[in-house]
Amino acid sequence: MKNVAIIGSGTMGNGIAHTFAQFGYPVNLIDIHTDALEKAIQTISKNLDRQVAKGTITELNKSNTLNSITTFTDLQTGIAEADLIVEAATENIDLKLNIFKNLDAFAKPGAILASNTSSISITKIASVTNRGDQVIGMHFMNPVPVMKLVEVIRGYATSDDTTKKVMDLSLKLEKAPVEVNDYPGFVANRILMPMINEAIYTLYEGVAGVTEIDTVMKLGMAHPMGPLQLADFIGLDVCLAILNVLHTGFGNPKYAPCPLLVNMVTAGSKGIKSGEGFYNYADGAKAAKVAAKFSKS
Repeated sequence: MKNVAIIGSGTMGNGIAHTFAQFGYPVNLIDIHTDALEKAIQTISKNLDRQVAKGTITELNKSNTLNSITTFTDLQTGIAEADLIVEAATENIDLKLNIFKNLDAFAKPGAILASNTSSISITKIASVTNRGDQVIGMHFMNPVPVMKLVEVIRGYATSDDTTKKVMDLSLKLEKAPVEVNDYPGFVANRILMPMINEAIYTLYEGVAGVTEIDTVMKLGMAHPMGPLQLADFIGLDVCLAILNVLHTGFGNPKYAPCPLLVNMVTAGSKGIKSGEGFYNYADGAKAAKVAAKFSKS
């Protein structure tokens, strides 16, 4: 696989594009919005600057990485020569199914179609294509250039050959691929989201405050970030969407999202992306304070 196309230029899409380009792959980054593509390239450039400042890459590496990325607003043109296409659009099943119908129609024969979905069934996504054996999940972690894990999700029809190619490619990106089967939430979010949901319930029921809950998990369980702040970074809307997938997929009430989470998302409080969730990010992520709604002062 030589040529890569990434669908979606948001946080995950630009991170995936950054990673592939840094390892020498020509990348076509595709989004329907020109301003989103411009913002993505600016973000990638800033992140590369951080790597240069830390001494992990050189200015030449940065230049080569940026030169390896070409932006497109037309899907058909952008994927025409791609050997691997990674969809990194919003976690919405109808949107993803529509994208994969188009990928199947326009991608060249033999191209692998991968989704960065964090919870939606790869088998369901593959069902709208005529190449189910070439559809697979590549669930990167945020921030993509830093985090090593890639959950490689096999759908019901995903072939051994497709799986091997994606596992091998992940290793070339200096990632740690882990093969998992296609069940709601896979492994990462099947375990992570109930923990986050329980932390929200702990706040909702008045057991402890935001700072106290996060501090217990950081100091007691050696988590680098507390579950409530992590939820803010993931996006509370994304957490809600994943919990709904788990709840629907398993039919088990233990996955039902906390009413507080539902209300926050409904009110537009989605975490760092909206400027406030359990914390307020008006002064930046590093200077975050507990949101006024949950502050004891």
